[in-house]
Amino acid sequence: MPLIVVASQNPVKIQAALDGFQRSFSESTFAARGVSVPSGIADQPMSDAETLQGALNRTQAAREAAPDADTWVGIEGGCEDLYGHLWAFAWVVVIDRAGLMGRARTAAFMLPDEVAALVRQGVELGEADDRVFGRVNSKQGNGAVGLLTGDVIDRAGYYEHAVVLALIPFRNPALRFG
Repeated sequence: MPLIVVASQNPVKIQAALDGFQRSFSESTFAARGVSVPSGIADQPMSDAETLQGALNRTQAAREAAPDADTWVGIEGGCEDLYGHLWAFAWVVVIDRAGLMGRARTAAFMLPDEVAALVRQGVELGEADDRVFGRVNSKQGNGAVGLLTGDVIDRAGYYEHAVVLALIPFRNPALRFG
């Protein structure tokens, strides 16, 4: 059974990676586990480029921490000020033993002013959500996307789609993806 190592011990990220692989390769069965590794960036990335770098760093660190895996996945959430609003999104990076890499980004959504103000002051998004919505550890639950959509989209599902998109190069080995 192929082993996926996710560069996080957050059960939401581990489940999203596993579900994305299962949906993409339904003929296979996967095992997944998480490892705690540093992102090498700020706790709350504040640009698209920094967020992608964090996902890349986490994936490489997971590869070093768990060389026995078949595939490594990094998921990094970030924010960016654009068009007068603070937007939230995440990057997903997948690398396999042969070094093939896939990358994809989730959809982006606007954060409410109350959350955005805290994040701009240096508060991590999950903590800002907890303060504004009176929650505890929402980032290991439905996250900002779940809180703001009334769980129409939860955090695991939100990440899962990006995992599926990051697996496009793996599903299409005859094509080149630079």
